[in-house]
Amino acid sequence: QAYAHLPIMEQDRLELHDEAPGSNSFAVSGSLTDGAALIANDMHLSLRVPNIWFRTRLIYPHPNKAGINVAVSGVTLPGVPAIVVGSNGNVAWSFTNSYIDVADWVRVVRHPKHSTRYLSDGDWKSLVSFQEILYVRDAEDEFLEVEETEWGPILGHDHDGTPLALNWVAQHRDAADLKLMRLEWVETAHQALEIAQQSGIPAQNFIVGDREGSIGWTIAGRIPMRSGNYDPNFPSDWPNRETGWLGWLPSAHYPLISNPMNMRLWSANARMIDGLALAKLGDGGYELGARSKQIRDNLFAKEKFTALDLFEVQLDHRALFLSRWQKLLHEVIDHAPIEPWKQKLEDGLLDWDGLAVPSSVSYRIVRTFRQEVVDSIYRNFIAVVKHQYPDFSPPRLPQIEHAIWRLIENRPPHLLPLGNANWEAFLQKCARKVALLMETPSGDDKPWNWGGQNTAQIQHPLSKVLPNFIAWWLNMPKDLLPGDSFMPRIQAPSFGASERFVVAPGNEEQGYFSMPGGQSGHPLSPYYGSGHQDWVSGKPSPFLPGIAQQTLWLAPH
Repeated sequence: QAYAHLPIMEQDRLELHDEAPGSNSFAVSGSLTDGAALIANDMHLSLRVPNIWFRTRLIYPHPNKAGINVAVSGVTLPGVPAIVVGSNGNVAWSFTNSYIDVADWVRVVRHPKHSTRYLSDGDWKSLVSFQEILYVRDAEDEFLEVEETEWGPILGHDHDGTPLALNWVAQHRDAADLKLMRLEWVETAHQALEIAQQSGIPAQNFIVGDREGSIGWTIAGRIPMRSGNYDPNFPSDWPNRETGWLGWLPSAHYPLISNPMNMRLWSANARMIDGLALAKLGDGGYELGARSKQIRDNLFAKEKFTALDLFEVQLDHRALFLSRWQKLLHEVIDHAPIEPWKQKLEDGLLDWDGLAVPSSVSYRIVRTFRQEVVDSIYRNFIAVVKHQYPDFSPPRLPQIEHAIWRLIENRPPHLLPLGNANWEAFLQKCARKVALLMETPSGDDKPWNWGGQNTAQIQHPLSKVLPNFIAWWLNMPKDLLPGDSFMPRIQAPSFGASERFVVAPGNEEQGYFSMPGGQSGHPLSPYYGSGHQDWVSGKPSPFLPGIAQQTLWLAPH
């Protein structure tokens, strides 16, 4: 209540979206299958057509073994000469975003008389300045000056006005290379883990399995080796060569799990390590563990697995995360006075079955109630900052659930959001807002159920500026989609599984693959949307391609 003089306007609504680049990857060892390890992967990204991934099968002579062909299947990115995830018959591998800390803000001390010079290791160095011209249609050109230090470009200022340079792994020469290509011909999980640790890619959780049944996890990509007494969570001064980054962490110091005793591995962007290993990797914004926990529990619910079993885990859309919010909402309604909004919510909650399915009104009610509570509490907390710094952009807080639920359980009066007599009145106000939203016309005749909100918007980049009849032709259908955040089947209108596959190396013909768009980027092609409906409905499609229907020959003159 100390901030009662600061108005919190409804237009300041934060809407803490849960979507962020991520993925699910999990594996079971050969002891739980018919011999080979099973690998499952679905990478969560913004969805569009053409799809970001290009499905590929490569067959070519082995670079180190005469008379032997490499046969590798998976997905790649146009222009990238490597299979990003997939299987080569001996080893299958997958990625999820690791969310380790690979960037530091460095405070740049300018010379008091010469602003183009800055202090580094006791000496004054010259900033490198670049002039960028931004050509704007039907307007004057805009000029942007970028100043660079030895640590990186100056991209902001600290609270006291000191310039901040961003030292980010991606800006270093060794951060990108083609060592990932070697995965295409490795023969064991152990070999794949070594290559992953030496590859120059964005830091990823790497889960791998081989045809002999071995599985493993490590971090793939470069990890900064930090030195000096500074906290990488805050902007810091790097006064000498002993403070900052001293190169890359050696592979021998990477975290590694190889053939765990429980014979299962899982990764869903949550924190994978603790203790000293966590100190080396840092925290770049790990996801809440709800999705990871649900995958883990599914893996421990069985003792034997087929590819279809792991595919079903990928499609799990049970709303376990929201179950306590559903219980809380019922308690709020029970204690509320008899009013029309109360009856409306009671009626809407009757179809609750704990699933994020398009027809569910109750799922949308409970989800919206949680969002209203979280947004309202968070807006109250940042009111002072927003008042003093109107341009303040609130950070994404993937772990905010823990703090919010602690407040709901303990209900401290001094942290009660402004304008409420007590916590019970606050929660009732949030519930009333949900009932009001249910009565507000949407203007598009969508039903007020989960499908009405979770309707596919998988669009072509040009469709937003074209007439509707052409845009409709370019975009994928507006399907009502199951799934949501905080469950394995993560799904939003234009965000979700950009691909799904389950495969056992050596048994690729028994694996599954699906993608939210076709293989072709040409709207007139019969393959423009092929496979999309299997992705929507959760139908398992074959991992390997079928019989060739068309062939393109490239021959030198």
